Amino acid sequence: MKRMGGILAAETARSCAEQLARFFPRALPVRIAVQITALRPGQARLRERIVVEYSASEHAIFCCTLPLEFDERIRVEQNGTGKTAEAAVIAVQYHEGSKAVAVRFLKGSCDWMVQP
Repeated sequence: MKRMGGILAAETARSCAEQLARFFPRALPVRIAVQITALRPGQARLRERIVVEYSASEHAIFCCTLPLEFDERIRVEQNGTGKTAEAAVIAVQYHEGSKAVAVRFLKGSCDWMVQP
């Protein structure tokens, strides 16, 4: 690690999702391709294909560009498997133009979100 102005260079190199994951000690690094859909009233559906970067059976953390807000509901669908879960946004982290989102699954444990 290299020091730059009193800040460790490794700290600044952390991804936005990695920084948010520090607040979820049970979340482990994963790479799960999913599609997320904002569950908003009206006909407009905001969707984005993303990769979940950290997860536990109760939470998932990912970077996205959708304008998600605290307590907003989303549907998470694993690509190619038909597995789905609904979740609520519980934290948002902004860092150097990126946005990481943490969600909590609404119907309890989501075992398919945890990979060995």
